[in-house]
Amino acid sequence: MQNLLQVLEALANPHRLRILASLRKDGRNYVSQLARDVGISRPLLHLHLAKLEAAGLVRSQHELSSDGKALNYFEVADFCLQLDPSAIVEAAKHIKLEKE
Repeated sequence: MQNLLQVLEALANPHRLRILASLRKDGRNYVSQLARDVGISRPLLHLHLAKLEAAGLVRSQHELSSDGKALNYFEVADFCLQLDPSAIVEAAKHIKLEKE
């Protein structure tokens, strides 16, 4: 799994939580159907999926349908998030603060 800060940022959005829940419930799904299931536009879904994929929470695979259409399937990646004081200490080492 990627670094803790990236994972927490990805999970901090209600749309992304709904996307993960839908994929977990239904298994893998292609973008158009997932957008309908979650009730958001495909462009917005793509933005959220990119964040989830960058954090290592979902993975994608391109496939051709029987009629030759390219479909991008997503599924939940195996992950386990352990949040304890030592994980927070390690994550804090990577925080870059803006100068005031």
